Amino acid sequence: MPIRKTTTLTALATLLIAASAMAAVATGDTSKDKIALSNSYAGNTFRQQQLKSWAQVATEAKKAGLVADAPAFTTAENQATEQAQQIQNLVLQGYKAIVINAASPTALNGAIKSACSAGVIVVSFDGIVNEPCAYRIGADFHQMGAVQVDFLAKKLNGKGNILEVRGLAGVSVDDEIHQGIVDEIKKYPGMKIVGSVYGAWTQTVAQKEVAGVLPSLPQVDGVVTQGGDGYGAAQAFRAAGRPVPTIILGNRQEELAWWKSQGTDTYQTMSIAADPGSSTFAFWVAQQLLAGNKLPHDMSLPTLTVTSASVDKVLANTAPGTVASNVFTRDQVVKLVEGQKK
Repeated sequence: MPIRKTTTLTALATLLIAASAMAAVATGDTSKDKIALSNSYAGNTFRQQQLKSWAQVATEAKKAGLVADAPAFTTAENQATEQAQQIQNLVLQGYKAIVINAASPTALNGAIKSACSAGVIVVSFDGIVNEPCAYRIGADFHQMGAVQVDFLAKKLNGKGNILEVRGLAGVSVDDEIHQGIVDEIKKYPGMKIVGSVYGAWTQTVAQKEVAGVLPSLPQVDGVVTQGGDGYGAAQAFRAAGRPVPTIILGNRQEELAWWKSQGTDTYQTMSIAADPGSSTFAFWVAQQLLAGNKLPHDMSLPTLTVTSASVDKVLANTAPGTVASNVFTRDQVVKLVEGQKK
């Protein structure tokens, strides 16, 4: 399963350079193959950037004659039943590979197993699945939760009340980050989770949900998050006239801009999130599998961490309405995966 690793944007470049220079790109003919992206949700900037990055790489690959087509399909309501039907339809429509950001780690397994039986390559990423025939590209979301707790414990000297802002119920990403938080906070008896809300990885939803729970909470010293919710949480505290605690941010441009406006020396926090460029990583994994590359069923893509030392540089390269991200090339993906085999 995914290795426990986080990295900064600069460190990722180092990883790419350090990865095996001899990694072989498979060159089997995939020019007549169609790859589909089945996406369960697009209601926040992270997912929207995933789709934008996918379209960018897919368009370039199509122009280069590497694939026949690679459209993206998003379900309307983040429902596993709808996504399972979508996968079945994509198989019938002749797609040779289906890349999935899953609404559930288990509920799609029947549809995925049927796709594999029909000879279709299935690659899951971000929201991964546990059907054995599928390939998985996962960040260590459990560690992402643990890192946040450790940061707050150090800053708060191991004592404080914590508010947890979760993502979407039932999605593996939410479950894993939450479990990492729950497991790690056991190491600090002086720290306690005093409230938990679902923010849907979206600033507006997070602001509304945090505002709704604040009147019932005691003093809050820190907020653990999942990405796309930190700025919304800060706005809720401000609107309620309460001191803004240390909020872990999630690499969205508006969060990083807000952090800088507070003064990165004065307001000391960190920002961590998965890489929305994971969609492009998954695209090239699917293309390489079709081309005959023997890749492992479980691969890992590090989460991205922004610190007070790197926030200015990252913010300068992150446009409004987007998330700190990478767009991967085929060579980079093969090198990273080969490096994980060692």
